[in-house]
Amino acid sequence: MYFERTEAKESWQIMIRESSRPTAAHCTLAMYAGFLLSEPKSASCLRLSEIMKNSHDSVNRFLYRENYDGHDLFLASKRLLRLRGGTLSIDDTVLDKPYSQYMAFLGYFWSGKHHRSVKGINLITLYYTDIEGQHLPVNFRVYDKSEGKTKNDYFQEMLQDVLNWGLEPAFVTGDSWYSCVKNLKTVKNHHTGFLFALESNRLVAIEKGVCIQVQTLAIPNEGLLVWLREFGYVKVFRTQLKDQLRHYAVYLPDAEQLTAIDRQTFEKQHDNHWKIETYHRALKQVCNIERFQVRGKQAIQNQLFAALYGFVQLQISKVMDLINNVYQLQRNLFNEVIAFFIKGFIQGKETLNPQLQPIVNA
Repeated sequence: MYFERTEAKESWQIMIRESSRPTAAHCTLAMYAGFLLSEPKSASCLRLSEIMKNSHDSVNRFLYRENYDGHDLFLASKRLLRLRGGTLSIDDTVLDKPYSQYMAFLGYFWSGKHHRSVKGINLITLYYTDIEGQHLPVNFRVYDKSEGKTKNDYFQEMLQDVLNWGLEPAFVTGDSWYSCVKNLKTVKNHHTGFLFALESNRLVAIEKGVCIQVQTLAIPNEGLLVWLREFGYVKVFRTQLKDQLRHYAVYLPDAEQLTAIDRQTFEKQHDNHWKIETYHRALKQVCNIERFQVRGKQAIQNQLFAALYGFVQLQISKVMDLINNVYQLQRNLFNEVIAFFIKGFIQGKETLNPQLQPIVNA
């Protein structure tokens, strides 16, 4: 299910993606995504079947039957976005699975949260911020070591996908993991600007033939035009986060515009890229993307898609002024139940009030 924005009425019309095969609809995408957004603890098939009075098998069949992919995510998001002139960001996150075994996609990946390699599933996302400030995921992959690809290979495939689907970003952004020369040249060949973080030992040159590490440069606040080894001219900016210096390369297809780019433009694109970090946090805190118990590839992919789809619906609700932020819905969902329980507990003192028995029995 997704929403279509009409220019005349600024309203949203619900559109339904057809299932891959006929279904009795005992479990649907809308039902499963709604469950992920509302369940506070145990997002399992058994728990959903208990809540909706469906069979456990019907939920399992949904997860193994469907074949949702990055294009479905793009279709769900595109109705909210202006597809031309925005910022496209690439990043990945590790879904922690420290105690899982025999689960597809499982491996050890570097985690910025834990500052070490951890056991889990690696989710790679392309996230788009349009010129009006709306932002949503538009493509995703689950890292599968059996395919023999790197995260850079996935990025290049995903970028080509969204361009074929009609996205026309003005900038592509990413962290230092994705700033290899091949990726930078891929973006350049699409005549698109970019902002990518650089490792501190990346080699650049001010004078022809004299390469030095970017961390040794004296970089003014308005940036410095340099030659990036094996690529070409970029403008380098420096930021400081606590005690850590970070370096970023900015590129524009037009040489004059590249020379003229200023700190304000850099910070705008940097802020746009940061939206993908807040997206990762919301996926884990309110969309239950880590809490699942299925093991097969297809079921995991559909589970992750449902969580991404739930995030899209939260963003749409925010645009429609139904919620102020993506955390509000889950935070307020149980207010009345909790208040009812507290009042009953006060009245019953050390024992549960009889009025609460229906809730306990449920």
